[in-house]
Amino acid sequence: MKTEGKMGQIHYIKDTVCFAAGAVGAAIAQIYGGWSAAMTTLIICMAIDYITGLIVAGIFHKSRKTDDGKLNSLVGWKGLVRKGITLLIILIAARLDLLLGTTLIKDTAVIAFIANEVISIVENAGIIGIPIPKVILNAISVLKDEADAGADTVEKLRKKNETEE
Repeated sequence: MKTEGKMGQIHYIKDTVCFAAGAVGAAIAQIYGGWSAAMTTLIICMAIDYITGLIVAGIFHKSRKTDDGKLNSLVGWKGLVRKGITLLIILIAARLDLLLGTTLIKDTAVIAFIANEVISIVENAGIIGIPIPKVILNAISVLKDEADAGADTVEKLRKKNETEE
């Protein structure tokens, strides 16, 4: 009888944690104006970049961010803080889009940050001696071009709004 009681408690705790995680995830998606494949791609690239940075420093001792090339907790912490601020900038872009009735600002910002993350991943891979396929390098150029085009469009919209006022 005690076993069923403990199992029931375990299921209740599991269900509560799953519900809470789902609610938090839904709230986060809502404040970002919805979740997209681009946002998922950005999060994945951020994680890969962080992991490859740890590998470069922790295993190969070739980090460009420390004097001895080794792991440094402060450098790691700064990297996480930068990624958090990146997500806050994306949040601001999403809220600006909401005000303007567009998705251009958020999409452009996400693409630009994806390009930065991929460049960093490629640099980390290069440091540890992994050859980078040309198709990946070409994709980085395309991402940069899309981000620049989006920024140009935002600038045109701004100028158009100024002349209408």
